[in-house]
Amino acid sequence: MMFQPATDRYHPAQPARAAESDAMATDMPPPAVLVVDDEPEIRTLLGEYFARHGYTVQTAGHAAAARELLARGTPQIAILDVNMPGENGLSLARWLREAHPGVGIVILTTAGESVDRIVGLELGADDYLPKPFEPRELLARVRSVIRRLQAAAGVAAPAVADAAPRQVRFGACRLDLDMRRLFGADEQEIEITAAEYDLLALFARHPNRPLSRDTIMEQAHNRGWDVFDRSIDLRMMRLRRKIERNPDKPEVLKTVRNVGYVFVPG
Repeated sequence: MMFQPATDRYHPAQPARAAESDAMATDMPPPAVLVVDDEPEIRTLLGEYFARHGYTVQTAGHAAAARELLARGTPQIAILDVNMPGENGLSLARWLREAHPGVGIVILTTAGESVDRIVGLELGADDYLPKPFEPRELLARVRSVIRRLQAAAGVAAPAVADAAPRQVRFGACRLDLDMRRLFGADEQEIEITAAEYDLLALFARHPNRPLSRDTIMEQAHNRGWDVFDRSIDLRMMRLRRKIERNPDKPEVLKTVRNVGYVFVPG
């Protein structure tokens, strides 16, 4: 279902320049973004900023309004503020991940609130950005998440039909690199986020090679990290729960002390 018009939808004042627009082709609808934040200034700023870059934008001041908009149509990505009155952004992210698993989620956290970032990533958010933030950086994060989602949905160039499918075993699980899907020992699909797939694909390209957190952040997530950034550790913990027979004693995705992680094929 397409993202439907609403009174708080923003449109560019004039067509976005080709260098700015994120529409991939003239016959494709512009990417749709939902901004949920209780601060009117931020809603206005992001609405106008993303509209100038070729997006259609809807905004909501609280979770209840966001749910009403989502009932009308599904955007490609939702930008959620954590600290809102009533139902907070983390609760909304949990519901959104379950009700609309194909929607990308970027959470906005208060600077220094690492707990919010950790919980948000645990709930399945694709990325986060602390406040105050630069709109350009948020736009870059949004573009990165949308690219991963489009690739996962098959928007990227398809593989040659008669080519042998590329499969990588992660313990009892199987990662299909062409379909970008993970299957368990019973061949039932295991749901993974776009970021989790990127992480598994990186390990698949480098078996038995220890990868530092810095390398993982740069190659799998296209950004650097700092000493307080635990997003990689959290995603590893979540992947181990899905792949390992005993997540507390990993045999496939192992920790390398003072380095990072290593994928050990079975």
